[in-house]
Amino acid sequence: MKVKDILNEIERLAPLPLQEGFDNAGVQVGNTDREATGALLCIDVTEAVVDEATAKGCNLIISHHPLVFKPFKSLAGQTYIERCLIKACKRDIVIYAAHTNLDNAYGGVNYRLAEQIGLQHIHILSPQKNVLLKLVVFVPEACAETVRRALFGAGAGHIGNYDSCSFNLAGEGTFRAGENSRPFCGEIGHLHCEKEIRIETILPAFRKNAVTRAIYSVHPYEEPAFDFYPLSNAWTTTGSGIIGKLPESEDARDFLLRIKALFRADGIRHSAFTGKPVRKVAVCGGSGAFLIPEAIASGADIFITGEAKYNDFYDVEDKILLAVIGHYETEICTKDIFFDTISKKFPTFALQISNTDSNPVKYL
Repeated sequence: MKVKDILNEIERLAPLPLQEGFDNAGVQVGNTDREATGALLCIDVTEAVVDEATAKGCNLIISHHPLVFKPFKSLAGQTYIERCLIKACKRDIVIYAAHTNLDNAYGGVNYRLAEQIGLQHIHILSPQKNVLLKLVVFVPEACAETVRRALFGAGAGHIGNYDSCSFNLAGEGTFRAGENSRPFCGEIGHLHCEKEIRIETILPAFRKNAVTRAIYSVHPYEEPAFDFYPLSNAWTTTGSGIIGKLPESEDARDFLLRIKALFRADGIRHSAFTGKPVRKVAVCGGSGAFLIPEAIASGADIFITGEAKYNDFYDVEDKILLAVIGHYETEICTKDIFFDTISKKFPTFALQISNTDSNPVKYL
């Protein structure tokens, strides 16, 4: 199989349009049309990781953090980033990153953290907004099922944990075919009335082109009638952070000790204990301090993240317990997400989880 076949599975879980505007997820370097010999899964790409990929016979490195964020004026090996790129080019290694698209995806980083902690009844803490469209398309009654299947196959019709969602209303459409037309029904020059179904469904905006192609591929009319409407609805399964509940309340100190052991953290920085037990938990992997207001507003007892500033510990006051366990520690699960996603589709493909410690933060 080709490298791009492997990457397609990652992007099925975490489509690139889900990434934040500052990000640079996707292919960092390399030719994805090459045959894949193996994939090394990591959080960060370093020179040691590139060497590890070579030693293990992998010509694909899949990382969580992008290697490249800024444009280059030269590639002279002056930084570890440049040296990694040079090595990858010389060795025909593809480097790929799934970053904030994996953070925001349904089943991505924060879902995995919630699963590890044992949270139940989970939902997105800060859902993405202004990213959904409503599609309305009119189709002859006899062809409605064919069109619906095509729309759902192109990515429309997902609402929460449900798929194939649509609303269908019977009515009548009218049209008069022009002289150079090739009408599916009716006669040229004569007003025609056709029993039709109005199909309404929902889709993320980045699926618009695929859904449009699906309409034209199966719709019987020479000129299908359809409209896209922007929605202000939040996309409730996609966005930043997760909130959920523990099966039972836990003592705050005992809970932090459990979290420390669970994520193998060398230490946990936390705000003052609020005096309340922990039941409702908000979590965001990586740099999630921007979600502190949402965590407080949600009524969470604790907010767990990878990074926070000094003043954040003041700002929470006694409203919530803030626990910072390390950026790397909250995202080490990404290697397992990559492994599970790829092996499910390609169970015999050579996948290697990196053994290189790429955490740049050290503790005495």
